[in-house]
Amino acid sequence: MTNIKFGTDGWRAVVGVDFNEENVALVTKAIAKYVFDNFGIYKKILVGYDPRNKADEFAKQCAEILANLGFTVLMSNKIIPTPVLAYNAKHLDACAIMFTASHNPPEYLGIKFIPDYAGPATNDITDEIVANLGLEFDKKINGCVKNYDFASAYFEHIKSLINFEKIRQLNKNIIFDGLYSATIGYFDKILCDENIKFNSINMRHDVNFGGGMPEPKPKYMQDLIEMIKKTFDTVGFANDGDGDRFGVINEIGEYVTPNEIIAILMLHLKKNKNMDGCIVKTVGASLMLDKLAEKYGINVIETSVGFKHVGEAMRTHNPIIGGEESGGLTIRGHIPEKDGILANLLVLEAMAYENKTLVELQKDLNELVGCKFYNDRVDLKLENRDEINRVIDKFKTTDEFAGMKVLRKDFKDGVKLYLEDNASWVLVRPSGTEPLLRIYFESDALDKIEKFKK
Repeated sequence: MTNIKFGTDGWRAVVGVDFNEENVALVTKAIAKYVFDNFGIYKKILVGYDPRNKADEFAKQCAEILANLGFTVLMSNKIIPTPVLAYNAKHLDACAIMFTASHNPPEYLGIKFIPDYAGPATNDITDEIVANLGLEFDKKINGCVKNYDFASAYFEHIKSLINFEKIRQLNKNIIFDGLYSATIGYFDKILCDENIKFNSINMRHDVNFGGGMPEPKPKYMQDLIEMIKKTFDTVGFANDGDGDRFGVINEIGEYVTPNEIIAILMLHLKKNKNMDGCIVKTVGASLMLDKLAEKYGINVIETSVGFKHVGEAMRTHNPIIGGEESGGLTIRGHIPEKDGILANLLVLEAMAYENKTLVELQKDLNELVGCKFYNDRVDLKLENRDEINRVIDKFKTTDEFAGMKVLRKDFKDGVKLYLEDNASWVLVRPSGTEPLLRIYFESDALDKIEKFKK
């Protein structure tokens, strides 16, 4: 049996190599057994897919297998973003299977299993699914596949979260970079339906994502950045391949980091929407969030890296907002899954309530915190897990880093060293999917970051 592993958010592999009909059938049957063992045969299963190569074909294969085993399957009638499918899992009291490899290179495809709580499957769930691989699962009753449009229920829910009347009053040019992603036909449709004017680029689905990567980072949003620089008073938005991550460009053509967006939205939700409670962030997210939370008397719940941990904390603590440094967030009243569509809409809403540009909101944020924070990450490829563990063990005993004393250490996900300037830290953790050591840095000065990287 091929070595199938579920990483931080599902199983991913190269199409035509490990991601093939045989392995998709194995994973589908393993998920079917999990659903039957925990919910019974009458639990509906939703199936969706993003624009990737053969995602629709594998999704149909999966749906047919599930129906043959006795399940009622609701199959998306078109390309769908992950958060839209996840919301419908909660709305319809169903489990869901999403065919996507998120922001990975175009040659990859993957399977995300979404339980009925509408967030990423936690380790105990994926461990049970992996244990089911290769086990027999016999047909129980006659199942069926029904084509289904999941968009309308999601759109209606978004209307309950966002004040579109306020956004309509925002005198701002908006550009949506479809980035060839699953949010084409969703984010733009919401804006159209709400009579919010915008321009758009890269509005077609493409299995090769325009020759780039399906990731809303500056490197892959150059078309958007150049347009904004040539247009007066304009902000831009994009999403990753399956729409769960966001990318935001401000009025001067600069990328606004996810940490800044989470902070701006935390303040917006507390001040303008009267939300109280804690926030959830990963161990890799910015110290800026901690400093801001302390200033406003907000408790911080910190999790391991990966939105499945954020989602679990969302379900436990019901915070104002939960987010991660890689571009995912959600809020109270929504689902415990990252949603790039909602994130982009919330940014517009925050700007409208404050009647400020995004650049001004960033400036306000830095003044509140007392400095600007800078982040970087280095991925170090090592030979094997033993070598990775040796490096991590060395950091566990480190009392000084780059000439600064270590004030305290955190071990919830690898090793995080907080340094004596109270503005810098380094996090060393293993990748969940490959033999890589991920090293994260943050500080209040770029020269410190460069020194850390040496």
